[in-house]
Amino acid sequence: MLELRPNCECCDRDLAPDEAGAWICSFECTYCADCATRVLRGQCPNCGGELLARPRRPSAKLATNPGSTRRVVNARGCAGGP
Repeated sequence: MLELRPNCECCDRDLAPDEAGAWICSFECTYCADCATRVLRGQCPNCGGELLARPRRPSAKLATNPGSTRRVVNARGCAGGP
């Protein structure tokens, strides 16, 4: 099951598990749409992998399968991109 991290690793923007706007790589590094498309240009700065839109968890399933509360923030932010 996807971890569904609650924030963008670059800018620390909140990302709800049931809303559109989050992007992930195959290692679940998580970014907001702005950072993923405008700054990182679709490439994860951690692993070099492709960033894709993260699937949304249906609101009805969040009670028994909540998103993660662990926030991951890259100390470098998005400066410079991949």
